[in-house]
Amino acid sequence: MRLPRHCLLALILAAPLLHAQAAPEAAPQATAQPDSPAKASSSAAASSDQVSMDDVRNFAHVYQIIRQAYVEKVDNKTLMNDAIRGMLAGLDPHSAYLDKEGLQELDEDTTGQYGGLGIEVMEDNGLLRIVSPIDDTPASRAGIKPGDVITAINGKTITPDNIDNMFDALRGDPGTKITLGILHEKAQQPVSMTLTRERISMSSVKVRELEPGYAYIRISQFQDDTASDLEKKLGDLLHKNGAQKGAILDLRSNPGGLLTAAVSVSDDFLDSGTIVTTRGRLPDSNLTFSAHPGDLLNGAPMVLLTDNGTASAAEIVSGALKDNHRALIVGRRTFGKGVVQTVLPLDAEHAVKLTTARYYTPNGTSIQAEGIKPDIALGDLTVAKVDDSSEPISSEADLPHHLANEATAKGSDINNDGSAENEKLATSDYALSQALNILKGLALRRDSGTPAASAH
Repeated sequence: MRLPRHCLLALILAAPLLHAQAAPEAAPQATAQPDSPAKASSSAAASSDQVSMDDVRNFAHVYQIIRQAYVEKVDNKTLMNDAIRGMLAGLDPHSAYLDKEGLQELDEDTTGQYGGLGIEVMEDNGLLRIVSPIDDTPASRAGIKPGDVITAINGKTITPDNIDNMFDALRGDPGTKITLGILHEKAQQPVSMTLTRERISMSSVKVRELEPGYAYIRISQFQDDTASDLEKKLGDLLHKNGAQKGAILDLRSNPGGLLTAAVSVSDDFLDSGTIVTTRGRLPDSNLTFSAHPGDLLNGAPMVLLTDNGTASAAEIVSGALKDNHRALIVGRRTFGKGVVQTVLPLDAEHAVKLTTARYYTPNGTSIQAEGIKPDIALGDLTVAKVDDSSEPISSEADLPHHLANEATAKGSDINNDGSAENEKLATSDYALSQALNILKGLALRRDSGTPAASAH
């Protein structure tokens, strides 16, 4: 039932390049007459957008001034690469020029294997801001959270001038150490953290039962094998434990990844309906992805957990399941990255990662810079156990000389009502415990004959 991901990826990544080589930037409308206002307006616009010889001379002049007068010698290759990077940096935060190292990092991201700390970062007005840490990595174990800012690396303050080099410094050989200055969200001063890089090689999917009949699915990012990994692990759980009453899909702090992986994961929980549409300037950027019959959970209720680190491909899944009334979104508003990047090869060692399309949820909504609002909002809270030792009598059974219930089996623990397990989960992960309680309510509605979708 899964979509052929590699075929779709080839379409998205390769086809726009062919179009970009063949199609003019702005073709006149076929219905315009030679002397029509439409053509005159189009010609005037095209004329005003031409690069003048003065612009070319200015660029060449600045280039020569840097070559001749800058305090240190700069080689031609460095200047040209920096000029290309500067041109892309002026577009949006996600477009970039990729050299050999950049392409290797991109490949590492999609396969989930690299030497580093396990964090997704982005440039934000001259700052390196954490989008999300990846589960079970040096960054997550050190307590780095979405929204934190890296202020320094190895004692060197990050500035807009050195931010690209500092970004590259985050990765390195496994076993090497790096010291970060981390400004936590709402903190006044940064703290220093020394971390050891590791070979980040991990599965993006974890599946287990929270309680009998209630599955927990954690997807940390969307790699090329995420959907197949999900299908195998969830299939194994269903084979071992039987059909589930409901499932929680946890996409908190998921930085995204491959569009095609997000489409396939969405398809795994849908029988029909649109998953996502993309629209851009090139015809091959205008795509619609639809679900195929075959829901891994056979319609069992779902709760989807999100936070401000749920981004990009993770938002595609969130939007698809929300708009198709397949899952209830619980948690915090998502990151709001509603654009798609295409990798356009230049040669064997260089490429341009360019934002080529916006994507829209099944309802036709763009979440760019807006995010997805949860159906049930939860604050970023922690809970602590209440000390109830001063109140030893909490039920009739605690009273001296109480009459026993003749139907109660001898030796049974009447206090084991599930609250102890709920308390343990709530103190370790408040949002997850709330999601489980909501899921149980949806499952009860379904068992009583009320469709879970009516909760929307």
